[in-house]
Amino acid sequence: MNTQQNPFEIDPRLMAAAETAQTAAKPRFGIIEEIAEFNGIKVLKAFRDHHVSAACFNGSSGYGYDDMGRDRLDAVWAQVFGAEDALVRHHFVSGTHALSTALFGVLRTGDRIVSVTGAPYDTLEEVIGIRGEKGNGSLKDYGVTYGQCDLTEEGRPDYAAIPEAVKGAKVVYIQRSRGYSLRPALTVADIADIVKAARSTNPEAVIMVDNCYGEFVEKQEPTEVGADLIIGSLIKNAGGGIARTGGYIAGKKHLVELCAYRLTCVGMGKEVGCSLEQNREMYLGLFMAPEVVAAARKTGVFAAELFTSLGYACLPTAEMPAGDIITVLQLGSAEALTAFCCGIQAGSPVDSYVAPEAWDMPGYDSQVIMAAGTFTGGASIELSADAPIRAPFAAYLQGGLTYPTGKYGVLTAAQKMLEAGLLSL
Repeated sequence: MNTQQNPFEIDPRLMAAAETAQTAAKPRFGIIEEIAEFNGIKVLKAFRDHHVSAACFNGSSGYGYDDMGRDRLDAVWAQVFGAEDALVRHHFVSGTHALSTALFGVLRTGDRIVSVTGAPYDTLEEVIGIRGEKGNGSLKDYGVTYGQCDLTEEGRPDYAAIPEAVKGAKVVYIQRSRGYSLRPALTVADIADIVKAARSTNPEAVIMVDNCYGEFVEKQEPTEVGADLIIGSLIKNAGGGIARTGGYIAGKKHLVELCAYRLTCVGMGKEVGCSLEQNREMYLGLFMAPEVVAAARKTGVFAAELFTSLGYACLPTAEMPAGDIITVLQLGSAEALTAFCCGIQAGSPVDSYVAPEAWDMPGYDSQVIMAAGTFTGGASIELSADAPIRAPFAAYLQGGLTYPTGKYGVLTAAQKMLEAGLLSL
């Protein structure tokens, strides 16, 4: 970084710290770029193998019968993610919606779901029925029971306890990302170990992975190490910052079909659902995703190096393997957390002039502050930061469509904290 180029009037001391942080991060940058190259070639091969053409970008209307672009995208997606089939649709309104569709598609009355990565993400609690009013249509209302295998004190899967915990379960549920916790995100190797432990006592269980924030972080995906279904959002990694909405479910063909029956209706499934004008964005987003994920990862690594040097605890540390694009910065107070998020907003290309405030966000049990000056509303593959206003007042940083803009967004956040007297140099 050239310290003479300072268009946003960042304190020179912060610029010097940033120079040091970027130098320290360069070895990991090289690893991230090598993974991006591998995954980019994998995506390119799938496009070539399935003869993607300009005709695939045309949208259908009405029922969407014989939508070539939609159906071919499913095939491309399945190949990229090492799955038998995929359901990629703009009809999914969020990652939680895709996860809910998968759960309701696979589970039946009397079945049991066991989460082996501790408590699920906040927005799934009402879907499952462990929070919320009776009679709201949760899985619990339909006679599905829930069990949980807690993580160890170190925040790792309890491999010794998993075999007993999953006995009799129809679905073994794995959340790859950390959610609003300080546990490490799961790597694909971690997921392989969970699969092995679960299958030792329950070989017929459907192993389902919430893959949000994890796509293209590594060279493999969970479906390549034994997971039966993976689910994610297109306004996170896999949409590459291009797709404006949507989600995906990928995995075993018969399970994807059940999920499609839930999304549309039994007997129609994947055969209906017009693509309107969304196909091109989903294709282009997937094509761009490996490079965009690399930019997000580099932004997070830089942020961790910088804030660690400023005295803050950050996850993942330099020694930890990354399982997702999220970097956690433990800022110590609501004031510091708010200032950081205001800085991320100010360092964004869209709505940089507004100040985020904590609010009662649907699906969460505490106020949440979200900074996201994004081209697509709520797109967390773009530079963004969010956090519940509760101890340990940790900011969950994700995204960055390009590394240079992500880096300056992080610097702007540090500058806001400095100006508020909440950061010492």
